[in-house]
Amino acid sequence: MSPTLIGMIGICCFFLLIALKMPIAYAMAMVGFAGFSYLTSTSAALSMVSSELFSTFSRYSLSVIPMFILMGFLAFHAGMGTRLYDLAYKMVGHLPGGLAIATQATCALFGAVCGSNTATAATIGAIALPEMRKYDYDTSLSTASVAAGGALGVLIPPSVIFIVYGIAAEQSVGKLFLAGIIPGVLLMSLYMLVIYIFARINPFLGPPGPKSGWRARYMALGGGLFEVMVVFTISLGGLFAGWFMPTEAGAVGVAGVLLVTALKKRVNLDIIMRSLADTTKTTAMIMLLVGSAVVFGRFIAISRIPFAMAEWAAELALPSFAVIALILLIYLVLGCFIDALALILLTIPIFLPVAVDVLGYDPIWFGVIIVMVVAMGVITPPVGMNVYIIKGVAGDVPLEKIFRGIWPFLFAIVVALALLIVFPGLATFLPSLI
Repeated sequence: MSPTLIGMIGICCFFLLIALKMPIAYAMAMVGFAGFSYLTSTSAALSMVSSELFSTFSRYSLSVIPMFILMGFLAFHAGMGTRLYDLAYKMVGHLPGGLAIATQATCALFGAVCGSNTATAATIGAIALPEMRKYDYDTSLSTASVAAGGALGVLIPPSVIFIVYGIAAEQSVGKLFLAGIIPGVLLMSLYMLVIYIFARINPFLGPPGPKSGWRARYMALGGGLFEVMVVFTISLGGLFAGWFMPTEAGAVGVAGVLLVTALKKRVNLDIIMRSLADTTKTTAMIMLLVGSAVVFGRFIAISRIPFAMAEWAAELALPSFAVIALILLIYLVLGCFIDALALILLTIPIFLPVAVDVLGYDPIWFGVIIVMVVAMGVITPPVGMNVYIIKGVAGDVPLEKIFRGIWPFLFAIVVALALLIVFPGLATFLPSLI
């Protein structure tokens, strides 16, 4: 059998193991090792695994992951999300669907210090859902709006997904962070527009809340936005200005969160210990995925599947935007079944050469597009991680009711993707400045 056929068989075996409920990291490692052994030898595969894992885990660039994750968990446990939601609620809570609109703003702001879609959904869901229930919001709209808003955490920097993509694609994490700002704000605005239109058409979906006075808004502005702006400025602002590298930016961000929460006496030893424990568990999970993906990627490379994909794309009698649309469709389907991090690590060795070398697309732009498609995966069945998190927060709401409210937000993501394809400068303009 040809190496390409062996590679296709290996991919099928990978999906079979996932269907049998094997953890994705273990499935990638097993298939990668077995496939590499078949195409070379067992001794070569053992040598490859040891050398690749050592070189991967000794890379300085990977140290950026625990720093930004720790920053997010400190912000989560210190209650930053509560103050951000209070700010957004006082600003727009009086509009039709105002509480759901406020939720999107809060998710975007919290994502700016968290970088995780799951942490964003869990934090803001615990705060926003009781408030929306108090004002008789439609359950499907309220739960779906939080699940969709949590997906903003993968676009708004600092995004853990962007960090992993940057490492896998060997691209600048700083440029990826910059590239995600405008698309993230665009998607947040489309979410808000969707909520406003639906609540305007049917006021029972999201009745407006009481209007806050300017004094109350000013007080909330100082309490909620100040912390985020301090952390964002000293961490990501220094990164964009070139004062320090991504790992250093994460460490400065951790110090920033500790500083602003300590000044307001909102952090203690228990919060720090819980944040460290959660960071350790999350980092270990990501590192295991990264290491397994490296082994799987070497098998995919030696099977020549990326080269076959590139030749196939080059021979298609289709314009480049049609080919990229087909790739995005594949990502959308896979995102319904595979975790976001695993999907990025699994597919980048296959599709990045096609998009960049054959079709001529910018790798930074391609990263933003892929991360946005991955954002769809966290709210679509059957995986839909954010939906399951909201189900855990609102235990009495049927899962199908949450999924039923998701479709307007999926439409908003499709519109954002179309705008990015038509106007790639939305993603490449800010990175081009550095």
